[in-house]
Amino acid sequence: MHDTTTLQQRIVQGLNEIDIPDSPENLYAPIQYMLQIGGKRIRPLLTLMAADLFSIDEIDKALPAALAVELFHNFSLMHDDIMDNAPLRRGQQTVHEKWNPNVAILSGDNLLVMAYAQLAKCPADKLAGLLGAFNTMATEVCEGQQLDMDFERRESVGIDDYLQMIRLKTSVLLGTALKMGAILGHADENDAQLLYDFGVNVGIAFQLQDDILDVYGDPAQFGKQRGGDILANKKTLLLLKTLEIADRDTITVLNHWFHDDSNPEKKVHEMTSIYDKLGIRKLAEATKQAYAEHSFRALERIRVHASRKAPLQTLAHALLTRTH
Repeated sequence: MHDTTTLQQRIVQGLNEIDIPDSPENLYAPIQYMLQIGGKRIRPLLTLMAADLFSIDEIDKALPAALAVELFHNFSLMHDDIMDNAPLRRGQQTVHEKWNPNVAILSGDNLLVMAYAQLAKCPADKLAGLLGAFNTMATEVCEGQQLDMDFERRESVGIDDYLQMIRLKTSVLLGTALKMGAILGHADENDAQLLYDFGVNVGIAFQLQDDILDVYGDPAQFGKQRGGDILANKKTLLLLKTLEIADRDTITVLNHWFHDDSNPEKKVHEMTSIYDKLGIRKLAEATKQAYAEHSFRALERIRVHASRKAPLQTLAHALLTRTH
């Protein structure tokens, strides 16, 4: 098997070898910029790790699919940043801030085309399965982003609604990255689906960990403002669980802070105090852990030797216990 450092190096090398023209500059320079500011490259890594799980000889054949996953991810981020009016991405100016929204829309569109160009390099006998998985995922990511925007305006959002939204917006990409690698590694349909289920459940648990860290993480480690979701009135699992179990007086206080942004520090403190009083962190941790356990059970059922699954178990554990 290949170690993760070697696989990550192949991904970086593959991205560097993509032929990106110089002109028109305002189309291609933002793409080069977006790819150069990096990120963890977790999703393409999962594609290569999945191929490696089933066949040590298919890594090079899986690289175009891994690059397609990374290009798609960056396309979605470029467009999400416009919709969220986000000033920073990975600690750097977002493309729409550095250039303008129209440039970011068009460059993002081209990143999606580039993703399909990479997919076209995959083995012909695997292409139908890869395209089916990729296209389903791409549609679901768009659905998830739309639901996320809809939830900002909806008064009432259920916990199941929220979990479905993060499954679509975040988790199906992790699952599909793994499933595509499994297809290229000649996994049978059952094992490919189990690996997909592993990735989706890890992805949901990963987002729930993010929700918890936003309130309870160390800002110096987490790299974000503490209570950013509270200040943005985001309907995270913590808030939705609070609304589900709080009494009428507590909900009155919550509604006050939901509409009062005059003292951000006090708002974060008061909302966190309510979470503490109701044991919300423990409840959120339990939900996260349930999805983590679902993911590891799916991985256990895959019919390869346990030693070959160890790298995926290690990576998932690192993602779900991270402090930043």
